[in-house]
Amino acid sequence: MSPQALSNMRVLDLGHYVAGPFCTKFLADYGADVIKVEKPGEGDEARKAGPFLNDIPDPETSGLFLHLNTNKRGITLNLKTEAGKAILKELVKWADILVENFRPRVMPSLGLSYEVMEKLNPRLVMTSITNFGQTGPYRDYEAWDVVEYALGGLMYFVGETDREPLKGPNFQAQYLGGVFAAVGTMGAYHYQQLTGLGQYQDVSIHDCVSSVLENVLTSYIYDGTIRPRVGSRRVSSHPFGILPCKDGAIGIAIGVPTQWQALARLTGNPDKAEDPEWGLARWRGLNYEKVNAALAPYLMSHTQEELFHTGQQWRIPTNPVPNVAQVIALPHNKAREVFMEVEHPRTGPRVYTGAPFRLRETPWSIRRPAPLLGQHNEEVLCGMLGYSKQDLVKLSDRGVI
Repeated sequence: MSPQALSNMRVLDLGHYVAGPFCTKFLADYGADVIKVEKPGEGDEARKAGPFLNDIPDPETSGLFLHLNTNKRGITLNLKTEAGKAILKELVKWADILVENFRPRVMPSLGLSYEVMEKLNPRLVMTSITNFGQTGPYRDYEAWDVVEYALGGLMYFVGETDREPLKGPNFQAQYLGGVFAAVGTMGAYHYQQLTGLGQYQDVSIHDCVSSVLENVLTSYIYDGTIRPRVGSRRVSSHPFGILPCKDGAIGIAIGVPTQWQALARLTGNPDKAEDPEWGLARWRGLNYEKVNAALAPYLMSHTQEELFHTGQQWRIPTNPVPNVAQVIALPHNKAREVFMEVEHPRTGPRVYTGAPFRLRETPWSIRRPAPLLGQHNEEVLCGMLGYSKQDLVKLSDRGVI
């Protein structure tokens, strides 16, 4: 196999739950040697989150943990003990990067701030991911995904006009924070490789959410407009969202006049393809009920699959709305290996997401499944740091590992 893009990168992963581990998953899946550090006896909080194999809670079979921690080696360290902190500091000398997503006060309170780490390894890139960042009046506020989604500005315009705002699915704010943290870490690593100097990266999930407000922000900045909730449609154009069809729903996204003309003809409305008023995206957005009524007879007499392929043949952006089983089964996803099967010692073969982007010469790959709790203690502490097996026994008895 070709060397991977990040084969020479060495990472200490102190992350837990979603944002930190998702950041380091990107690095590990593209070749970095990532050592995940967990609390002895308990491990990452994600180990407590389901789904679990056969619906039996087991920290070694958490679907969330196994997904977020592929390709990592795993050790246990109690960072509240002096011995645990000493071992971490030894590993910091080895590492290029350290990623953590504790509350802002945690690392300094442990005596493990960037200022301490930098003295041990001036080349170290340290990435800290928090809810609101290391500064500002909300710095120490408690938050979870719903808070970040709301305060970041995304929630206000999601939902129906006459209903309360809606949160996006799953932990999208946390994942967004992980993605931006990975991008920033790579930038800092590139600088390290050029200059030999490390640096500190402060990632605020709140900031990450606010950075993707897109036209909601520009509309307000340009003309003071606060975008209302409009469900799955757009005021500036229609159809641009989800409409009912014979067996469920179909997505249609009309972005340019030629696409509207093609849709009008396909759905039996050739007069509206030529009508200047109907040709105006803004007019269709404001008169969406009229547009829906004109399209409904055709849409309600055809299935998602028929509309998907026929629409694409007419160069109209159309899509079905598949459930997760249907997404995995899509022929396109199979051809591109969007989902990959990974063998784990406790769960057997399970399907996980594959490469989010493709590097032709230095590919993504799964080299190992997520680690069992403390699986690589001996390999790392003995093989890398020179501890003996007897030392490991003593460290275990003292609650250090």
